[in-house]
This record gives sequence, C-alpha cells and structure tokens, in this order.
Amino acid sequence: MTDDPTSLMQAMGQAARSAAAELAYASSERKAAALLSAGAAIWDRRQEVFDANCLDLDHGTAKGLSPAMMDRLRLDDGRLRGIVDGLRAVAEQPDPVGRVLAEWTRPNGLHIQRVATPLGVVGVIYESRPNVTVDAGALCLKAGNAVILRGGSESFETSTVLHDCMVQGLRAAGLPEAAIQLVPTRDRDMVSAMLRAVQHIDVIVPRGGKGLVSLVQAEARVPVFAHLEGICHVYADKDADLAKARRVVLNAKTRRTGICGAAECLLIDWRFYTQHGPVLIEDLLKAGVEVRTTGELLKVTGTVPAAPDDFGREFLDSIIAAKLVDGVDEAIAHIRRYGSSHTESILTENDATAARFFERLDSAILMRNASTQFADGGEFGMGAEIGIATGKLHARGPVGAEQLTSFKYLVTGDGTIRP
Repeated sequence: MTDDPTSLMQAMGQAARSAAAELAYASSERKAAALLSAGAAIWDRRQEVFDANCLDLDHGTAKGLSPAMMDRLRLDDGRLRGIVDGLRAVAEQPDPVGRVLAEWTRPNGLHIQRVATPLGVVGVIYESRPNVTVDAGALCLKAGNAVILRGGSESFETSTVLHDCMVQGLRAAGLPEAAIQLVPTRDRDMVSAMLRAVQHIDVIVPRGGKGLVSLVQAEARVPVFAHLEGICHVYADKDADLAKARRVVLNAKTRRTGICGAAECLLIDWRFYTQHGPVLIEDLLKAGVEVRTTGELLKVTGTVPAAPDDFGREFLDSIIAAKLVDGVDEAIAHIRRYGSSHTESILTENDATAARFFERLDSAILMRNASTQFADGGEFGMGAEIGIATGKLHARGPVGAEQLTSFKYLVTGDGTIRP
C-alpha cells in the first residue's frame, strides 16, 4: 500500500473490481459462512474491540466531540452483541442475487427474465459509528458486492479491529479478502479520491452529518445513495390515544438523540391540546429536553422561544421544536415545507386521517402510532442497513442487501431471428 491517495485508491479499486467479479457468482452458503465466521471472530475478540474503542473515545474527548457524537462512537456489550446478531440476521436472509424479478415470453418465442445482479463495488464514507464497518461490509457481501470503507478518524482504531474480523470471516469461507477493504489512513484526501473513482466504484453511500453528505453530493462523480438530514416529525392528531402518544413522543425524541431517526419536531393538533393540555410538552421537559416553540405553547413553564430556523433543523441533541396546528392538513403542509423526506409519524386512531397522512406525504418512511426511532434497517428485518436514502431513484428508505442489487435481462430463444 502507498500513502498517496490517488495511488492508494487505484490499488484498492482494482482489488475491489477483481473481488466483485468473483463475488458475483459466490454461493449463498459461502457468503453466509463468511458472515457467521466474522460474527464469531468479533465476539471472540471483543476485549480487543473494546480496547480499541477506548482509544477512540479518548481521542474523541480530546477533540471535543459532542455528547451525541460520543454516543455514536461508544460500544458496550449490548451494542457489540447487536452487531453480531445483525451479522447472523443478514446471513440467514434469502440471497438477493439471482432472484427472478419478472419473466415473460414474447409472441416470437423469446423468453425474457429480469434477474437481480450485484451493483459491483460500493464505496461507503462514514463518520463516528464503528458499527457501519460491519453493517456495510455484511450487506455488500450478501448482495455480491465488494466494498471500500472509509471510516471517520474518530472510529479509526475500532473500525480497524472490526474490519480485521470481517476479513477473518472472508478468509474462513474462501472468499477474496479484498471483498471488504478499509482505507488504512485518516487522510481526508482519500474521500475526494473515492468520489472521483468512477472507474472503480459504482455507487457511494455517505453515513454522517449534513456537512459530510453535502460534500459528497456536491463533489461526487460517482452515483450517491444518501439523505442530507433527518428532520423527522411526529404529529399528534386530535384522535390520538393519549397513552400511546405520550409513550411514542418520548421515545421518538429521547431514546437516542444523535441518530437520524430521532424526532426533531412535534406537531400537536389544537383539539388534542384543548382536551389533554400540555402533557406531551411536559413529558419532554421532565426528560430534560429543551422545547423550542411559539404562541400558546410558550405559556407552558420551561419552554423557550423558537428561532426562525428551528423548524426544519436537525438538532441531534436533547432539543425539539414544537408547534400547534389546526388539523392534519396543516401538519402535512408544515412537513412538506420543513421536512427532509426522511421519516414522519402520525399518532391517531382515525383510519381516514392516517390514510390521508400516508397518501399526501412522500417521505421515505411514514409511520402510524410508532416511534420514528424504528427508522432502521435492523428494525425493518433487514439485519442491518448501509444507510437511509431519501432519493427516488433505485434505493429509498433503509438500504439493505436487496437494494444493493441492480438487474440484468436473460433472453432465451430457439434459433430466433428478427425479420
């Protein structure tokens, strides 16, 4: 390996292309074996993982990372077990490669099949979450893709150990070690090199904050799966069940404030507020959440005035914007104006109102009576996710192994010619 970003990218890209060619026809059994072996290696080497994570946490503290970023970085027994369980779940899923998506026979006798095929080489650029090293590697392998991982400097030590465990799994299954590569340097120029690597990378997936995603979307010459921000809304309708609403709102904001599925704005129907009072706001305040609001809600002791840009802002912290609205249509209009097409949830027992909310909003994920924190590939039964995409071409919502495939046409004739 070389320290020059361009040369390093070329070497890694060529190795990834060769690995992808082999992975495209690798059996389901070998891919599953690699993932299960990697999971066993991670658990067997968990003390090594935790030691590396301590180094990263010390580095993050010295850099002055925010509490939310430190939370993303931190691993413990539960989170590491979740990573291992995710590998097992991905291994047990049906192989997305080779699925017949559609087939038909033409009047001239040609039989045509549309069949799922790997994308090729995926580049993943991410910040502080070391679990992405495993999740992205697993999903790309499952879908027959090679992957080049460029983790953040914050998680460099942890990601290095986790990546070595993934390679250990590949080696045990007899698959090319270059199927999952981790950029072995903190050099930021490697990000630019990946974004320009059109000969080597088929798609880029950024995982991180607005600054990273904006940079990728602005500079990438390679296609991108991404979401810019997670400005997630929860709307408490007039027909919401009070107990459900209290439970969901508190979880949507406070379970983990630093993830993209955390609620950033609470909309409350006036009639719900008239009937139940400020209970949802008070619950948040008691949980230590700063509630920024306007109008009537400022009468609730502990709330603070919202700045003009607080609606449509991703706080990634114990802060939420809140507003009273006059019915579902005003809630929809607010979300259309300020949302980021990520995840929105409606709390209501009225089927017609829920249907209207689902029909008239076009976010990647729409929920009813459920916390926005479920915006996660693992919770969708995908085992893990490589990211959340809000675009409308190819991949949308949690991007799992199935969405990391394209398709090709297989055409069979019998000496058939075109007149």
